[in-house]
Amino acid sequence: MDEHSHHKHSHQPVTQKVSESVKPFRKIEYVCPMHPEIRRDQPGDCPICGMTLVPQGGEPDSDAEDKEIRSLFGKFVLSSILTLPLFFLAMSEMFFPHSIHEFTFGFGDRIQFVLSSLVFWGPGFFLVRKGLISFRSMNLNMYSLILIGVGAAYLFSTAALFFSDFFPDSLHSHGKTALYFEAASVILTLVILGEYLQARAQRRTGGAIQALLGLSPKTAHLLEGNSEREIKIDEIRVGDRLRVKPGEKIPIDGKIEEGSSYVEESMLTGEPLPVKKEKGDRVFGATINQTGSFVLRADKIGSETALSQIIHMVEEAQRSKAPIQGLADRVAGWLVPFVLLISVITFCIWYFFGPEPSLPYAILNSLSVLIIACPCALGLATPISVMVGVGIGAQNGILIRNAEALEKTEKGTVLFTDKTGTLTEGRPRVTEVYPENAQILKLASALESRSEHPIAKAIVRKAEESNVYIPDVTDFSSITGNGVTGKIEGKSAYVGKKKYLNVKEIPEDLLKKEEVFLNQGKTVVWVAEDDKYLGIISVTDPIKETTPKAVSDIGSFGIRIVMLTGDAKTSAQKVGDQIGIKEIYSELSPEGKKEIVKAAKKENEVLLVAGDGINDAPALSESDVGIAMGSGTEIAIQSASITLVKGDLLGISKAIRLSKATMNNIKMNLFFSFAYNFLGIPIAAGLLYPFFGILLSPMIAGAAMSLSSVSVVMNALRLRKTEL
Repeated sequence: MDEHSHHKHSHQPVTQKVSESVKPFRKIEYVCPMHPEIRRDQPGDCPICGMTLVPQGGEPDSDAEDKEIRSLFGKFVLSSILTLPLFFLAMSEMFFPHSIHEFTFGFGDRIQFVLSSLVFWGPGFFLVRKGLISFRSMNLNMYSLILIGVGAAYLFSTAALFFSDFFPDSLHSHGKTALYFEAASVILTLVILGEYLQARAQRRTGGAIQALLGLSPKTAHLLEGNSEREIKIDEIRVGDRLRVKPGEKIPIDGKIEEGSSYVEESMLTGEPLPVKKEKGDRVFGATINQTGSFVLRADKIGSETALSQIIHMVEEAQRSKAPIQGLADRVAGWLVPFVLLISVITFCIWYFFGPEPSLPYAILNSLSVLIIACPCALGLATPISVMVGVGIGAQNGILIRNAEALEKTEKGTVLFTDKTGTLTEGRPRVTEVYPENAQILKLASALESRSEHPIAKAIVRKAEESNVYIPDVTDFSSITGNGVTGKIEGKSAYVGKKKYLNVKEIPEDLLKKEEVFLNQGKTVVWVAEDDKYLGIISVTDPIKETTPKAVSDIGSFGIRIVMLTGDAKTSAQKVGDQIGIKEIYSELSPEGKKEIVKAAKKENEVLLVAGDGINDAPALSESDVGIAMGSGTEIAIQSASITLVKGDLLGISKAIRLSKATMNNIKMNLFFSFAYNFLGIPIAAGLLYPFFGILLSPMIAGAAMSLSSVSVVMNALRLRKTEL
């Protein structure tokens, strides 16, 4: 918020009771990792891609994910037990047909059929069912290709076994029709293995949400008169007084009423250093009390707590789509029909122009094309990286509203930043009242008691420290970006900027004193009564320790930094000189800020705008990426794409670093996915055979397909090692 922007603030009594207790944190939702917009209350499969929906949210001790992973592992083990002897029989028949025939008493083919059927209709049938559903709904996907490939191999082999007389001699090998039971079973087993590995890896991508959920304590110490008793968190109500002892997690959001301590807020800000908290300061649930003991009064419960809001924002961002995903979606949309066409063409070329026996070659190569071209890796490339990136941001105090903001941040060319509360601490203090007159401080504090602006709080605090009587105010009005007015003891009063009141004659000594204050880099607040200026108040707001480093870091990314402030030119210039910002626009109204941002937008710049107040909201809404300081007002946060919980400019450089790391990860995933399909399909079709005699077995194609999607997830998990 800029120097002396004010707004009305309606207080709710913290003692207000509600009949509703805190609800459990969040219910479990089941989400598609490839299409995060698909969310269900019950487990199942995604109607678009057929992938198993993964649980998200809920209590952190939920074992829903473990059940799914255990189920997949059990299917893989059973499928492997059935497939290994089948594979052994098939390979042995290829090299030792007579020995195996005698060893199996002539039932080798039927044993293969039984084993393959057990795999097909048993542990592998969930993949077959997904393929059938994809054709029924006409949402063709990776399971459609698996069904065609595996189904063709299994059904062809079954028909060849029981109706071999109907098949031409060209299909005969060692006196009988070639069978592909082992190909169907091995492919299903490898795909199940891929699903299992992918589920395990995906569980780790949702670790940020689970870690946040796990932060909440289970119990609290409720004070009732002189007694104290332990209650469950979901029994806390607004207005309850709670004692927090040393080393405990703070149970709920509220304000300290008694005592003081240092609180470690890394779960909110990502910073491990504890923050001092005293009477009147806000504390947040799940942060950790250090050595002191204090009493807080609960004022936010359930979904209103800071932790719950963070979890909600993270979930919303994880389900959103980055613009870059549009390319992958378009490619995946036509990839399945394209692959079906290529498979048919491959079959025809091998059947009509391939070496003898041409039909087996045609079948095997067309199956390989179907299996290797599954678009799972391509579909996962973007959403899985977004999920991990957004989670990392939350753990570092960077709340990202949507994936589009995550993508655009790295492209930023200009950063427009507010001064107060963004570059400075946002905790100003009054240094001097001129002239020294209790009436000046009385009028100022009376009006400022209605405002939540940091400067207003500083003036009220000064009045309280000086034991100045603060009278009531009537007809209060806020002039955004200028000041506040009202009636005090029957007279009109004004506190704010000098230029707002149309006063022809201003005492010379006030003007000279103003110049002195401004040259010292201080903010000047004017106080008037009945349209006559009585005096001025100088306020200083220290620059944050991290601001110079943040300005340097952001500049190193090639981003131009511009200060937009409502403060006087001299004061703003002083701050700019200290931190290294050369481009400064001062004495701006909210509309003035917005117009400057709007003008820059026409120059094809990618605009990042940082601020923390009501008068920053118009500029934030005009930006490509609006960044709100967590210490700011709710309207600024709602107007922003990214919220920095700590309210520190250094968080912007971290956000840029996170954006670059995430986008590089997505581009790497997309490159490998495109390259995989671009190279895999021609090789599976037999492109290398005329030159090197190399053909790709459907079984190897199945292994490659499964591992491709696993590799995308594992690559996304590398983001967790990113140092911000």
